[in-house]
Amino acid sequence: MRDKTQTNSSGPGDRLIRAGVVVFFVGAVATLVTVAPLLLDTTPFPTYMFGLSMLMGVGFLLAGAGVLKSVAAGRRQARAGG
Repeated sequence: MRDKTQTNSSGPGDRLIRAGVVVFFVGAVATLVTVAPLLLDTTPFPTYMFGLSMLMGVGFLLAGAGVLKSVAAGRRQARAGG
């Protein structure tokens, strides 16, 4: 049986990291879908698919911002505690 007193302990920046990971993987799938027809000699996808591939970079930036936010919060907590 689960203990109902447990709380979801998500720190600052955790949501940004999770969102960044999801957006990155959506961009990675879009990249694979976009590159596959070029490798298989079939009709390429429309141009907007190349734009969706840019989500990999956006996801990477989101996750990086979450990590920086988490590091900053840890530093603030260390300064306050010490």
